Amino acid sequence: MTNQDAAVADDIQFAHRGWLGHVTLNRPKAFNALTHDMCVRFDRQMRDWEASHELATIVVTGAPGRAFCAGGDVRAIYDAGPTSPLTRDFFWDEYRLNRRLFRCKKTYVAVADGITMGGGVGVSAPAKLRVVTERTLYAMPETGIGLFPDVGGSYYLSRCPGQTGTYLALTGARIKAADLLELGLYTHYVPSTAISDLMTAIELEAPAGVLKQMSAAPGEGSILAPLRDVIDRCFAGDTVEDILQGLEREGGAWAESTRATLLRMSPLSLRVTLRQLREGATLDFEDCLKMEYRLVRRFMSGHDFYEGVRAALVDKDNQPKWRPASLAEVSTSVVDRHFAPLTDEPELHFED
Repeated sequence: MTNQDAAVADDIQFAHRGWLGHVTLNRPKAFNALTHDMCVRFDRQMRDWEASHELATIVVTGAPGRAFCAGGDVRAIYDAGPTSPLTRDFFWDEYRLNRRLFRCKKTYVAVADGITMGGGVGVSAPAKLRVVTERTLYAMPETGIGLFPDVGGSYYLSRCPGQTGTYLALTGARIKAADLLELGLYTHYVPSTAISDLMTAIELEAPAGVLKQMSAAPGEGSILAPLRDVIDRCFAGDTVEDILQGLEREGGAWAESTRATLLRMSPLSLRVTLRQLREGATLDFEDCLKMEYRLVRRFMSGHDFYEGVRAALVDKDNQPKWRPASLAEVSTSVVDRHFAPLTDEPELHFED
């Protein structure tokens, strides 16, 4: 095995101790971002562990550092380019992993200690027990890189109270533990200094009981709670223009800042995301993933994703040139095409 092969094999680690299976996302220098290989190996290990009579609990953590998991490795997809099989295979296998985690028959526990975005949400949100700490920083920031909140975002965000999910999806706003608990996106708070004790305890006892004893109230209060009324008023619109107009009517520093944020995002992403959230509210989890796979295949053959990654991660000029450049240029027919069934390749499907 070469050093490079060893590094790839070490990107995700699996340990089996008694009735506990432990998954560690192990790319700390890359904020534990998910590669295609990590998704494939994670899915394979989950399948094997689910078939085991020895295991009762599976827990996922990130290697020590700033992040639990900051997302999927979008830079690798950008580098591969739109004609690469990676633009198909990555999302095909990642979404199938998301679905396996969602349906997991074992007690699946996610400890989201640190930055948790995009793909990191995808492997933590399906857990039965979803732990956050004072270090957790959550966002679904895809509209800022010319994409949309995937990995089940259609399902999770559309079920948040009021219009908070729409707000998070369109703006990519970052929130912390108190709001994650308030919105029901995560279930327990444990201080980061207690994570080691938590891991030791759940090797010996059922995690639900352990968390009932160890969980506490976050030290910081909710950021969104004082904004709930204005969020619900402004983000209930049927179109992105309705939302922008609502923010303009509302006035004030928060509304003006939020409106400016939306105007920086990909117009195509905004239109697709709003429809995605509205449709996702009526779909089950698997159908949400199937819809998202149609969307991502269209985005992978388009312009904005590559331009968004270029501006944010490659050249880092933060000056994306979106195409189309304005909401007025994103017609209903363009959006409809993104949601249409795939005709020249397989739809996302599941064998088990």
